[in-house]
Amino acid sequence: MRKILITGAGSGLGEALAKKYAAQGAEICVADVNEEGGKAVAKTIQDMGGEAFFVKCDITQQWDVDKLVMTVAERWRSVDMLINNAGVATAGKIESETLEQWQWVIDINLLGHVRMTKACLPLLRNSEAANKTIINIASQAGLTAAPGMASYCVTKAAMVSLSETMHLEFSEENIHVAVVCPAFFDTNLNQSLRSSDPKMQSLVTKLIKKSGVSAEQIADKIFDAVVAKKFMIVTHKDGLAAYRLKRFLSMERYLKIVKKRMAKFAKKDD
Repeated sequence: MRKILITGAGSGLGEALAKKYAAQGAEICVADVNEEGGKAVAKTIQDMGGEAFFVKCDITQQWDVDKLVMTVAERWRSVDMLINNAGVATAGKIESETLEQWQWVIDINLLGHVRMTKACLPLLRNSEAANKTIINIASQAGLTAAPGMASYCVTKAAMVSLSETMHLEFSEENIHVAVVCPAFFDTNLNQSLRSSDPKMQSLVTKLIKKSGVSAEQIADKIFDAVVAKKFMIVTHKDGLAAYRLKRFLSMERYLKIVKKRMAKFAKKDD
C-alpha cells in the first residue's frame, strides 16, 4: 500500500487528490490547517473503505511541519509520495498590495513547500517504492502572468522554478518531481483570497464558477500524468495553448497579443 502525504487535503484539489489516490489503494495522510475539513476528508475516505488519517499542520510554522513529519514517521517510517498542495490566493495591483500580503502568500505558497520538502526528504529516501514522487501544485499563473495578481503569480512562478531544480537534483535518487499548473477550476480558492480590491474578489469568484472544470477532473489528469512520469502538467487546453504561445513567440509579440486580449476582456466586462 502506497503511503501518500498531502498538504491542504482538507478541501478543494487536495481533497480530490486524497480521494483519488485512496480509491487506487493508497493510504493517505490528510494534512491541513483546517481541522474540521481535514478530519471530514479522512473520515470520508475511511467510510469508502480506504485508509486515511488526519494531522493538523500549519506549513508556515517549522515546529508544526516537524511535528507532522514526526507523526508520519512513527506511523509509516517512510513516505512514497509527497503532494505539496496547500496554497492561498492574493490579488491587487502592485501599488495597492501591502508588503504584509506579499510576505503572507510567499510564506505559504513557496516557503511552506520548501519546509515540507526538506522535512520529508528523509522519509522519501526511506521508501522502497519504485516510483517515489513529489508533486508540487503551482498554477497557470506561474507560467503566464496576469495583471492584478503580482504576488500570487510570483509565488507560483517560483514553484515552477523550484520544481525544475528539484526534478534535476533528485533524479539521481529515483525521486520523480512533477509540477502542476492548473488554470481556474471549481474550488474554494476564492475563499482564501486576500485583496483590497473588491472587484478582484468578484472577478476571481466569477472565473472560478464559470470554469466548468471540477477538482476531481484535475485530480484525474494529475494522476494520469504522474503515471506517465511527466514533469510539467498543464491541465487546461487554453492554458497549454497560452504557455506554448509564450514559449515559441518572441516576448514582445506575446505581450502584444496578451495586451490586445486584455483590452477586449476589459471592454466586454464593462
